Amino acid sequence: MELILVQKVRNLGNLGDKVKVKPGYGRNYLVPQGKAVFATATNIADFEQRRAEFEAKANSQLASAQARKETLESAVVTIPANASTEGKLYGSVGPRDIAEAFSTAGHPLSKAEVILPEGPIRRTGEHEVHIALHADVHCNVKVNVVPEG
Repeated sequence: MELILVQKVRNLGNLGDKVKVKPGYGRNYLVPQGKAVFATATNIADFEQRRAEFEAKANSQLASAQARKETLESAVVTIPANASTEGKLYGSVGPRDIAEAFSTAGHPLSKAEVILPEGPIRRTGEHEVHIALHADVHCNVKVNVVPEG
């Protein structure tokens, strides 16, 4: 299946690239999310006419992601969790908990932007968490997990 990307997609291509992807990936993810359109003659002509509009939108998204990165890099949140005396959590702290903690601290963040490559946090202490704000903008933030009470 051939598609034209209308925004940059990590590990796939940049704005305006014509890519071949598996039908399910294109039909179920890229097209419904507005990241790509089918590579038909009319869509190619329409894309070329609107290329400047798409580039301006991509540049504004990149600029806003970089501005968010500047504020997030210095941010530290504390998440209270039920833990044993040795520091092991009765449960875990996942991306949703981290995103909610940053949002209540005044730094809006979605669950999809929080990357935990080693899985959820299961111990108290200070942890470094990777945040992917844009395909090109990433940062690390500190999350301090403390025992409740």
